[in-house]
Amino acid sequence: MHRHAVVFRRATLASTLSLILFPSIPAFATGAAVDLDQVVVTATRTARTQDQTLAAVTVIDRAEIERLQAPSVPDLLRGRAGISLANNGGPGKSTSLFLRGTESDHVLVLVDGIKLGSATNGSAALQDIPVEQVERIEIVRGPFSSLYGSEAIGGVVQIFTRRPQGPFEPNAMLAIGSEKTRRASAGLAGRRGDDTRGGWYSLQAAHETTEGINAYRGTRNFDPDLDGYRNTSLTAQGGYRFNERWDGELRVFRAEGRNEYDGGPASEADSVQQVLGGRLRHAPNERVTFTASAGGSADLSDNFFDGVFSSRFDTRRKVGGLQADLGIGAGLLTLGFDWQRDEIDGTTAYAVDRRINRGVFGQWQQAFGAQSLQASLRRDDDSQFGGETTGSVLWGWDFTDALRLTASYGTAFKAPTFNELYFPGYGNPALGPETSRSVELGLRGAHGWGVWSLNAYDTRIDDMIAYDADLGDFGGPNNIDRARIRGVEATFDTTVLGWDLSGSLGWLDPENRAGNAGKVLPRRARRSARIDLDRRFGDFSAGASVTGVGERFDNLSNTTRMGGYGLADLRVGYALSNDWQLRLSLNNVLDKQYETAALYNQPGRNWLLSVRYRPGR
Repeated sequence: MHRHAVVFRRATLASTLSLILFPSIPAFATGAAVDLDQVVVTATRTARTQDQTLAAVTVIDRAEIERLQAPSVPDLLRGRAGISLANNGGPGKSTSLFLRGTESDHVLVLVDGIKLGSATNGSAALQDIPVEQVERIEIVRGPFSSLYGSEAIGGVVQIFTRRPQGPFEPNAMLAIGSEKTRRASAGLAGRRGDDTRGGWYSLQAAHETTEGINAYRGTRNFDPDLDGYRNTSLTAQGGYRFNERWDGELRVFRAEGRNEYDGGPASEADSVQQVLGGRLRHAPNERVTFTASAGGSADLSDNFFDGVFSSRFDTRRKVGGLQADLGIGAGLLTLGFDWQRDEIDGTTAYAVDRRINRGVFGQWQQAFGAQSLQASLRRDDDSQFGGETTGSVLWGWDFTDALRLTASYGTAFKAPTFNELYFPGYGNPALGPETSRSVELGLRGAHGWGVWSLNAYDTRIDDMIAYDADLGDFGGPNNIDRARIRGVEATFDTTVLGWDLSGSLGWLDPENRAGNAGKVLPRRARRSARIDLDRRFGDFSAGASVTGVGERFDNLSNTTRMGGYGLADLRVGYALSNDWQLRLSLNNVLDKQYETAALYNQPGRNWLLSVRYRPGR
């Protein structure tokens, strides 16, 4: 597998603007190596190559997704730098993502630029996004409310659905596995024309079903049967470049799931995750680009107990935005306006069931010789709690051709959810936003033998929302908690004796500084690591992934301890022809018993055999 030498390059304004004009045509890495020419859009809301980006960023492209053979998006993210996961009982079950030790609702999740998540509980159902629908994932670590508004205290995870790179790209997949797992997907995609005129389209459908495992081992509502999961999804999207100045896109993603539960108020749930969006872009010249976007997302859930309907929680989010990217001198000025409306509906009556947020932001990017700067400022006005101002400054210095020093400071906030504000008998409408401030220092290296990074950060969160027993007759949520989170994370990617080797290491100190002062925030491990090892042998390929997670606690008082664990996954592949691939993955090969949420089981040893059709690979 070829690996080329990479060095940090200081981009010219012309190259930056060309990326802004054509962000829908990303470059992808070859093999397992990190290609620093990959286009990253999440860290700046403009297209930058990965080596230009000053933030700590991880990119997972389609080639890596297929090589790792991860069964789900959470499995794909497991063990990545800064990420901790908590899953409630196996495939398809509720999964929380903690980024850099912050809360699970302190992570902004985007699908093709549209915010995804529930306005009632504040989380995004990553487990319901099939990995077969994903083209790439960008993980940006650090505070980014100054570009995106609420939620981006720990960072931003953006998922891009599959898009074509060639004139005609069909694909298909069939798979069988443990727990009577069955999977199938098929798609058609294509691109015609050139950079001045032409269009593209993509249609991808996927279905999976599994009997699952017994999700819950506790005594509350205990039901020792298998808890299955079913998901059917469809993505349809397309775009057209009318001429050198105008282009547009439309897309829709919908996933419908059926889930069986233990240990909760509902034994089954029907869910829908949906994203609909469009964008129109006008570039009157090479130094100016205007973009208008609109869309929405939905998180819908019908819950059943013993087959009888019990409750419904539906949240819908409508969004719109205007953005101008202006080349001024040697820099790039970005100005934008975001509009968002959240609505909830269901069997539970909330005192307030909708709210509107308006945000304006500006960003300046410029290179000064060997140094680079990214500065942004944003003002949000929420119809529920009023205004919030956030900002960030990122600086980089390429003090050699192969080494870059970075430093940053940023503030962020998280708006309270509808459950925290208005849930009958519990909510507190007087809640204000949670706020944070973070500092970070980083060092990156890019050499002929590979790339590496080292980042240290300190995040302080104020007005964290926690249960207050003294509030009202029965207690409720209040802005009474504080936390200080310190961490160090390292990543590397290289080749050793023909094997592609990559991984991440993390140390975290997520300290509670309020009612449980000195205790560790729940479900975050102090130590974590992941290593991926892969190699091709002609038509054969082989690989392994090893993940290690230290001990955690499941409650604020740190009385419920969950032990550390190590997982090993193996995979092999064989190219039947240029168009057909046969792949086998064996996960948790040591049959490790472990928990990421107390009393909820995790899959033991399991396997998945798949055959894939993708011409021209």
